[in-house]
Amino acid sequence: MIVLIALVACSSSSSHAVVGRGAPEISGTGLDGRHVSLSALRGHAVLVNFWGSWCLPCRDEFPLLRAALVTHPDLRVLGVAVQDAAGPARRFMVEAHATWPSVVDHGDRLATVWSARAPPVTFFVDKDGVVRARHIGQLRPGDIERMLATPSGT
Repeated sequence: MIVLIALVACSSSSSHAVVGRGAPEISGTGLDGRHVSLSALRGHAVLVNFWGSWCLPCRDEFPLLRAALVTHPDLRVLGVAVQDAAGPARRFMVEAHATWPSVVDHGDRLATVWSARAPPVTFFVDKDGVVRARHIGQLRPGDIERMLATPSGT
């Protein structure tokens, strides 16, 4: 009986990204050397994008993320480089003209919490810090607009 209670408590944890619940924190040193945290972006709609410099679909979706920042000035993007090292991730961010902060997910800790172990995966977190949508796979034209159109979107 005690084991069952422990399993139920672990499975109902809010420490995992679940649509309709508060977003788990993302915090660390960004590729630019500055501190990055999702909680610091509260008050803005945020796309949390799990990517890798080695991931071709991830590379292909960066122009859509850049365009979304122009179209939606209050929108923010927070990148999480998965199964990647800082050097290659930083180089790709520069090549891709990506202006948003990104952290490297050492040990896939964030990818596990956010259920994003196979990038690309993108989440929409509303201004109140609630996960409103999850998109698995490469973003295509219209996908970001659909995510932002969910309740509490921009």
